[in-house]
Amino acid sequence: MTAQSEIFDCVVVGGGPSGATAADDLARAGRTVALLDRAGRIKPCGGAIPPRCIADFAIPPDLLVARIRSARMVSPKRRDVDMPIDGGFVGMVDREHFDEWLRERAARSGASRLAGTFEDLARDPDGTAVIRYRPKGAPSGTVAEVRARSVIGADGARSALAKAEVKGGDSVKCVFAYHEIVRSPAPAADDSFDPARCDVHYRGVVSPDFYGWIFPHGDTTSVGTGSARKGFALRDAVGRLRADVGLGGAETLRREGAPIPMKPLKRWDNGRDLVLAGDAAGVVAPASGEGIYYAMLGGRLAADAVAEFLETGRSKALAGARRRFMKEHGQVFFILGLMQAVWYRSDGMRERFVKLCRDPDVQRLTWDSYMNKRIKRSDPMAHLRVFFKDMAHLLRLATP
Repeated sequence: MTAQSEIFDCVVVGGGPSGATAADDLARAGRTVALLDRAGRIKPCGGAIPPRCIADFAIPPDLLVARIRSARMVSPKRRDVDMPIDGGFVGMVDREHFDEWLRERAARSGASRLAGTFEDLARDPDGTAVIRYRPKGAPSGTVAEVRARSVIGADGARSALAKAEVKGGDSVKCVFAYHEIVRSPAPAADDSFDPARCDVHYRGVVSPDFYGWIFPHGDTTSVGTGSARKGFALRDAVGRLRADVGLGGAETLRREGAPIPMKPLKRWDNGRDLVLAGDAAGVVAPASGEGIYYAMLGGRLAADAVAEFLETGRSKALAGARRRFMKEHGQVFFILGLMQAVWYRSDGMRERFVKLCRDPDVQRLTWDSYMNKRIKRSDPMAHLRVFFKDMAHLLRLATP
């Protein structure tokens, strides 16, 4: 049967980490799946994946183009704070190759790959979902169709499926991100560039409400920034950052930009046959902008919810994806959102925030939370010490 005549158990729209993971999980469970993706698009992304992501989603070591052993926080006054990772590392991936490997894994598990651009969702008289898309390379006006009993919308921030099918899906708050992939230089004698260190710049000239980054990817490096402030010149800011750190003359290989959601949507399903995942659902961590792990987890939970829906016929099962995600990570998202609102609002507060990062308790708790995706509760005194230090900086009882 052709994709046009077959009724799939599920069509996944979007082949990034979230959609590819959902398609792979459903295919391995024996479901018929079509994965529709705009082949060739590369999302701007720092490319960091923590150890839990590598373990939970069986990421092979050869996909890691770098292993990061520390982070450097840079304040508005150019004060550096290094945060070493004790006994571990953060993996870095190149989204151009990482995403394609995930899509190919889904295909090896049995998913049918379709290359094209989503147009709209219609329905047959019996209620079957009809995904209409323009095949890649087809003449303008050419439209193909694929039918399914369920749909996973993993079509990114400002998702067309979210806007059309989910209440509140047109109101996601976004930061616009822009980065340039440059040829990595040799390690610098003055320590200004280290291929095993991520640099994070909390400087208003680089971003008035987010941060700038320098993330090594082996032979290449991502230099970028983001902001929700309308009119802020992201490309100029990246040029300034590159010049400041000695990467102004590095060869530029490509430039990319895209919106990144900063808050999970209040609803991920349409109460009928569709559930959102990844950026379409808004699952990018506030403050840090981390998205790959949360996207893949969102894809897995969406696949679980769809599998239950297909098994039982109960559309309420689709709401389980958001419920399970927020139960596990809602508290972390709330804390990170509060942190961004408080600490990123001015250069004065950013200066205090970077100073706070010198504290050993802050560093230990930050890395444990990031690497393992949990809030560590086994050391209450460390949390208490951080709380009082936090309050001292907020009340300006501590010098920046």
